Amino acid sequence: MIERTPVLNVLTHVILLSGLVLLMGPLWIAFVAATHDMRTVNSPPVELWPGPYLFDNIREAWAISDFGRKFLNTFYVSVGVVAGKIVIACITAFSIVFFNYRGRMVVFWLVFITLMLPLEVRIVPTYAVAANALQPFQFIADWTGISWLWAQITGGALSMEWNLLNSYTGLILPLVATATGTFLYRQFFMTIPDELVEAARMDGAGPVRFLIDVLIPLSRTNMAALATIMFVYSWNQYLWPILIITDRANYGMVAVELRTLIPNQLTTGGGAPTWHLAMAATLLIMIPPILVVIFMQRWFVRGLINTDK
Repeated sequence: MIERTPVLNVLTHVILLSGLVLLMGPLWIAFVAATHDMRTVNSPPVELWPGPYLFDNIREAWAISDFGRKFLNTFYVSVGVVAGKIVIACITAFSIVFFNYRGRMVVFWLVFITLMLPLEVRIVPTYAVAANALQPFQFIADWTGISWLWAQITGGALSMEWNLLNSYTGLILPLVATATGTFLYRQFFMTIPDELVEAARMDGAGPVRFLIDVLIPLSRTNMAALATIMFVYSWNQYLWPILIITDRANYGMVAVELRTLIPNQLTTGGGAPTWHLAMAATLLIMIPPILVVIFMQRWFVRGLINTDK
């Protein structure tokens, strides 16, 4: 039992309040900057109280960046990534935990090791695959002689190509694999008692029925926790969209589009930087993930800490 004393209580609250100030300070400055005009934002000292131009700045930033289409694109991609990660992580963990085959732990550790690889290590080969997702099959066909046989029969070269650049598929598909989700599901599935598995088997339930009727309903909190994490992750994607999307008018993402509002000498023509518009756009982009975290908070916490199933 932890002893409670007034001194420790005061010290704990001081530490928590200090952390809150450090966290909310930059957000408050960004909010204040979004409520002032360009002259006030660029004039020292830094203004700490809100002004009257918040909605004007939001409207101007929305019009300049065409955020309507970008928000829809980002929402589609985020929902697609979340759904793909949940399905793949669930099936992978189900296979590792409930099927006794050789190499299943090797598969798990190979998946888990990918957590240690930084994004920069995987980004170039992932881009090469996205440029032509069928390139490995083309290599196999060339190496095994299938391409030569096809040419002899049809008189034409066998060419397999699937370009994922500038497409929703290219934005979603390379991001759906998740070692974090697989590990989260595996830890939960390992808490399922053997008696429940045996009871389902005695009732005649096969693996698919056991997964759909038993495991998925029991793992709703884990799904909610994973969905919350991955939605925020997908919504804030910047590096991958900026690499594979050149048609920003049709497939632009909000995090990438925010770059067009960040002031520099090229965008301002040597004039005063438009930080008020950049901060207004930042507030807009923050709203969807914040709402998701707020509405999913109870399920998110339960999914991470509740192991007594």
